[in-house]
Amino acid sequence: MSTPAPIPSPGATPHAAALPDVIDLLAGIEPGDPLDTIRRHRLEARTHAQASYRALFAPTAPAPGTVTLAERLAVAAFVAGLHQQPDTAAFYAAALVAQDAGAGLAQAISAEVSRGATQGPYGHYPAGPLSRENTDGPAYAVGEAQRTVLGARLSAGLAHAHLLTFHPRDASPEALQALLDAGWSATDIVILSQLVAFLSFQIRVVVGLRLLAAHPAPAASSSTPRTAEAQP
Repeated sequence: MSTPAPIPSPGATPHAAALPDVIDLLAGIEPGDPLDTIRRHRLEARTHAQASYRALFAPTAPAPGTVTLAERLAVAAFVAGLHQQPDTAAFYAAALVAQDAGAGLAQAISAEVSRGATQGPYGHYPAGPLSRENTDGPAYAVGEAQRTVLGARLSAGLAHAHLLTFHPRDASPEALQALLDAGWSATDIVILSQLVAFLSFQIRVVVGLRLLAAHPAPAASSSTPRTAEAQP
């Protein structure tokens, strides 16, 4: 599959509504395709998914918090890479390259995806019946070489994104305090968590749509008896 086109810069469009439907773009859906018809049958879900994308990557001014577009795209490329979805990761990385104007963020994110790659999920439940499902896994922190490029704030954001992706059971007040200490406000932390959750949702939908495109349901044959006629 060819690499998707980069996300248009919010400033390049007259209004956020002009941004293409990103799930359609990532799944390779064209107007009039069978999958386009399927998505139109769930128009409300399609609309809400695109609205979530716009709220996170092309927010209407004044946007809450202080999370920059470059930070949002860096987190998106990182999380998509952790989910082992190269096309989606490339999609956000291309937008990041355009946004950071050669500051090296995309290369640093790519390196951190390789460092942070694992399977999961890991973590520990509170003492009780579920404790038998506790699973140890590798702890993650940004490497020193990339930390120089990313800075303390974004490095902390990536560490938290990795935690939410692979160690959701291990979320703790200490993890939130690490973000606060690195300069993330309470509002910024909510936005960061929303980014990770949205990417997980978006990737699941895109993967599902691609599977449907690769294995379409067979058309009903005229010789197939109706359900009512098949009853004894």
